[in-house]
Amino acid sequence: MTIIYNLQELEKPLKNAVLTIGNFDGVHRGHMALLNKVKEITKSINGHSAVMTFDPHPIKVMRPGNGPPLITPIRQKLNLIQGAGIETIFCLAFTQNFAEMSAEAFVQDILVNTIGISDLVVGYDYTFGHDRKGNIKLLQEMEKALDFKVHVVSQVLVDGIPVSSSLIRELVLEGKLDEAKKLLGRNYQVYGTVVTGKNRGARLLGYPTANLKLVDELIPKLGVYAVTVLVDNQLYNGVANIGYNPTFGNGAFSVETHILDFSGNLIGKPIRVNFIQRLRDERAFDNVDELARHIGQDIAQAKKLLKKLLDNPV
Repeated sequence: MTIIYNLQELEKPLKNAVLTIGNFDGVHRGHMALLNKVKEITKSINGHSAVMTFDPHPIKVMRPGNGPPLITPIRQKLNLIQGAGIETIFCLAFTQNFAEMSAEAFVQDILVNTIGISDLVVGYDYTFGHDRKGNIKLLQEMEKALDFKVHVVSQVLVDGIPVSSSLIRELVLEGKLDEAKKLLGRNYQVYGTVVTGKNRGARLLGYPTANLKLVDELIPKLGVYAVTVLVDNQLYNGVANIGYNPTFGNGAFSVETHILDFSGNLIGKPIRVNFIQRLRDERAFDNVDELARHIGQDIAQAKKLLKKLLDNPV
């Protein structure tokens, strides 16, 4: 796979490029429908599959300070698109100048003349260009004159619910991660580097925890979760706490994970936490011993839940 960050890096147009365009935040089941259509057409015409996406999210440029928290940071997004089997990703900087380009110029100068599209795959509600004046109708008017084909992918429904990045964000923020998983097509994940914490887990509670310095913007609702944790390409079960450690007073916000059946020093290591199910709210306990007892109960509950999921995979 090739990632192109600047169109000037492209020495010549791609041969029979089959392209889809979008923010692809979450790379969810709706996005996968677009990617699968690209691969289907690519195979049928012996073409070259490609995706165009943007960094930062356009709303963060058009309405500074009002951009949504990203479901997938840019590196994760690119990895997921790559994992879907796309050959070339155009990850372009979204700037004010880019936003002011007319829809017609975008199609002719960038899509046709520079990238060399033969086929363009878009979602049912796709809009683009200055003031979002570009739409499917305009693409269909331009395709004959510029010799490319437009393919429109219908809205994707899961259990009758339209899949969208905005709904997934809401579900994650509400801690409804089993519902978010249905729309994402995978468990919600966060990435981070393990940093030194308060050293309370092992010293006071008997449960060592990995304290994460996150790269993610979208954090699930405060509480305790059954999770799996990827460390050095090996998956472990675990329990994560998101919150402020109220038993110890007004603490700083943290995401701490107790990894089951693991020993070793994680400081400085990157890990991925997959959120499986919310177990309970974060709460203040009367003393450390009571907190430790409840952590033991959380671990037992998580083990039971994760074993059940392992024995009965969906």
